[in-house]
Amino acid sequence: MSKTVDAVLADIGGTNTRVALARGSKVLEHSVRRYSNADHAGIGDVLRDYLRREDVAPRAACVAMAGPVRDSAGWLTNLAWEVNREILHEATGAETLAVLNDLQAQGHALGHISKDNLTEILPGLEASPQAARLVVGVGTGMNAAPVYRLGDRTLVPPSEAGHATMALRSDDELRLFQYVSRKHDGAGVEHFLSGRGFERIWNWLCDEDGIEDPRDAAEIMQLMEEGHDRAANTVEMFSRLLGRVCGDLALITLPFGGIYLIGGVARHFGPHLLNCGFREGFRDKGRFSVFMDQFPVHLVTDDYAALTGCACHLTEQSQIPG
Repeated sequence: MSKTVDAVLADIGGTNTRVALARGSKVLEHSVRRYSNADHAGIGDVLRDYLRREDVAPRAACVAMAGPVRDSAGWLTNLAWEVNREILHEATGAETLAVLNDLQAQGHALGHISKDNLTEILPGLEASPQAARLVVGVGTGMNAAPVYRLGDRTLVPPSEAGHATMALRSDDELRLFQYVSRKHDGAGVEHFLSGRGFERIWNWLCDEDGIEDPRDAAEIMQLMEEGHDRAANTVEMFSRLLGRVCGDLALITLPFGGIYLIGGVARHFGPHLLNCGFREGFRDKGRFSVFMDQFPVHLVTDDYAALTGCACHLTEQSQIPG
């Protein structure tokens, strides 16, 4: 007979899915398995295989997925997988079920991430534990969501902020926007602030210089570290735009509890943000520039943050002891 456990969790990316068990709000790191999405027909297939291998029966199940979620259901943005409560129940037998956007899961993890996995980018003022926070994901795509504490519960409204229109403040930013818009109809924030967005900024600067020299993000970063001027300008433009967007979102949500950058691209830029214009872009708010100094900004480097967020959400939803 299978052993009963608190919860099974899954974090579905565009290429891989990580699955783990949880005891209360704690992810059991030794239980984490990685699955290649290409080898499986859907999340139900992955969960059934995982539970069979672990020989466990979960009381609850939560999945974080890279795509829009409405009423606990959605399709992955870059993969033809459907995710909903019915699929989770059929695969796991769990009674408490939840489907979150991956950024929502990251938001639910805030407050449960160790200080070792947080790097300060900008200081701020101390705030109430109930103060709003903001999580900003920059990786293959871009998204952001506010995080609210309502008593002993956490609310992370779903969002698709990466598809909002980029605010422009200079002639060169307008030329960049026009360059990207010629290739991508309805270019949104993530067309500039993502891994591919970083490469687009490089390609635009090459176009401005009258040359073609396509490079991937890793090559551009290497050139920057070697002192290459165009690469340095690419990093500076990206950092300034990221600061600008984070500042705009901060004014909309007033996250006095802090802004938390997550995602692979954010991590790669972390060491360069302060020296390459992030603060200047963040504070570029006219008479509100000093007001912006209230918001601390941190970089999250916890690989299991989305899984932790799933566990924390289930703990609150089902009253599993934390």
